[in-house]
Amino acid sequence: MNDRPSAHPTGVTRLSGITPSGQVQLGNYLGAIRRWARDNTSGDLYFVSDLHAMTVPHNPAKLRALTRQQLAVLVAAGLPTEALFVQSDLVRELGALTWLLECTCSYGEASRMTQFKEKSNSSTGFRLGLLTYPVLMAADILAQGATEVPVGDDQRQHVELARALARRFNGAYGEVFVIPEATLPPNGARIRDLAEPSRKMSKSAADTSGILSVLDSPDLLRRKISRAVTDNMSRVEYRPDEQRGVANLLDILAACTGTCATDAARDIESYAELKGAVADAVVETLRPVRERTEEILADPAELDRLRAAGAERARQRCAHRLNSALRLAGVG
Repeated sequence: MNDRPSAHPTGVTRLSGITPSGQVQLGNYLGAIRRWARDNTSGDLYFVSDLHAMTVPHNPAKLRALTRQQLAVLVAAGLPTEALFVQSDLVRELGALTWLLECTCSYGEASRMTQFKEKSNSSTGFRLGLLTYPVLMAADILAQGATEVPVGDDQRQHVELARALARRFNGAYGEVFVIPEATLPPNGARIRDLAEPSRKMSKSAADTSGILSVLDSPDLLRRKISRAVTDNMSRVEYRPDEQRGVANLLDILAACTGTCATDAARDIESYAELKGAVADAVVETLRPVRERTEEILADPAELDRLRAAGAERARQRCAHRLNSALRLAGVG
C-alpha cells in the first residue's frame, strides 16, 4: 500500500495537514485522506497539525490520544510513512521559525485573517493563538520548503500570508524561503451532518449523532445512518436545494461506490432502502481502514517508531533552512 507513484515535476513539494480537533470522520476520509493515499507522489508531505488544535481550550490527554489516532488512520489509509510527521515533534524548530515570522508580520496582517475576525467577534475570551496561528501555519509551510499547498477557499488567505512573509523576509535578510503557491485540491465528496444537513460533517461538532467517524463500529454507523434526517416528500431524487438530507445520503452513497449521485438514486424506491444502501456502502468503505487502524493502535511501540522516524526526516528537511534564517536574521 505504500508504493509511491511517479514524482511531481522536479522541485515540487506539496504539503497537506489535518488537525486532531476530533475523531477523523467520513467527510475527512472521502474528501481528503482517501485522495491523498490514491494520488500521492514522492514530492508530497502530510502532517498531523496538533499545535493548531490548541487555539481553543483543550484536554491534553485527549489531544495526545487524537493525535496518535489520526496518525494511525493516515498510515492505515495507505499514505506512505516516509511522508508523514506530527507537527508538535518539530515544536522547537517551528517555535523558532514562528518567532522570526511573527517579527516579520504586522498586527494588521494577522488581525485581517477571516477566521480570526469571525471567531474573535463571537468570543471575549479568545486565545492569542487564534491571532497568531496563521503565522505558525506559515512556519509549517516554509520550514518544509513547500511549493504547493492544496487548500480550500477558507485557508487560501493563510497561504497568501505565508507568501507575503516569505517575500518580506527574503527581501530584508536574504533568500531563504521558497514562495509557496496555494492550489485548489480536486473536488472531493462534500459530506454533510446527517442530523443537520445544512452544515458540513465536522470532527469537532459537539453533537456527534450525525457524524460518521472512521473508527465507529459497523453497528454504530448503521444506527446513525438509520436516523439520518430526510423529509416528507417520499421521493429518492438528487435535489440538493429541495432535499438536503436525501441529497447528502446520495452524495455519500456515490462517493463510496464510485458513481454519481443522480445515478445512485435511480434504482432506489424508498428512504429506508436508501439508508440501507448507504449503511452497507459506508461500512464496507471504512472497514479496512478501521481494522488496520485498530491493529496499528494495538502496537504502540511500532507507531512510536514510525512517528519518530517521520519527525527525524522532517527535522532534516527543515534544518538548513531554519539555520540559515536564524543566521541571516542575526540570532543564529
